[in-house]
Amino acid sequence: MMTCFDPRHTIRNHRFLRGASPKHSLCHKITQDIVLKTVVFLGSARDLAPAWSSDTRLCTRVAAWVKNTITTRSATCGPDKVKHEVTVYDPLEVFAPGGCLHDSGGELKHPHFFYKGGEAPPGMDAMRDNIKACDAIIVVTPEYNHTVPPALSSLMGHFGGSNYGYKPSGIITYSIGPFGGARVAMALRPMLSELGCLPVSKLVCMPTASSVLNEEGVPTDPENRLLKQLPEMLTQLEWVAIAMRNQRDHAGVP
Repeated sequence: MMTCFDPRHTIRNHRFLRGASPKHSLCHKITQDIVLKTVVFLGSARDLAPAWSSDTRLCTRVAAWVKNTITTRSATCGPDKVKHEVTVYDPLEVFAPGGCLHDSGGELKHPHFFYKGGEAPPGMDAMRDNIKACDAIIVVTPEYNHTVPPALSSLMGHFGGSNYGYKPSGIITYSIGPFGGARVAMALRPMLSELGCLPVSKLVCMPTASSVLNEEGVPTDPENRLLKQLPEMLTQLEWVAIAMRNQRDHAGVP
């Protein structure tokens, strides 16, 4: 006996699910306080001022602005409130004596994934654990020779892609000149994608950064339109980070 589909059942169910009164709705919005674990990688290890600038490292002021913006940010994603727990990895510290990658060095002599389980240095294990446990990744970098600085590729390349996978990333570039590091932003997209931390579409590119931010990373003009890029990128990053975390919790990773 053939059973015919009755569209009236669908219509009645549809009206029930979309009832005019919120108290009859099957879906109630519940507000949550979400804390995203966010890892920030800095791309410059420079400690020498070039002939054309007095800044030993322009990254210092840009990184200070980025960290302050993220840690003081009070955002929402739908009904939820979103904040960040930030960890910053600076190649000047990580590769320095006592740093967690000092023994391996910027030349990447000892990748973490070459060690047998339990044999890696404790500091390197701790850095790997932080990366693996994070919800989002942000890269703050200049461009060297129009591409990714070796300090950044070594810093991130010490750890296998499985630690970065199924998380979003955001790209922040800067320069002392007028181009804002746009070329390294394009070089970073395939690199981050291959690591598995897919970059969101919104970029933060800051030209003439030394005139936009003072030495402490405070904007010289709070109304400068370049400053609007970071909150817009963070909004995308937070949306994707929450979605990916929910799916990791629900289904694991492939």
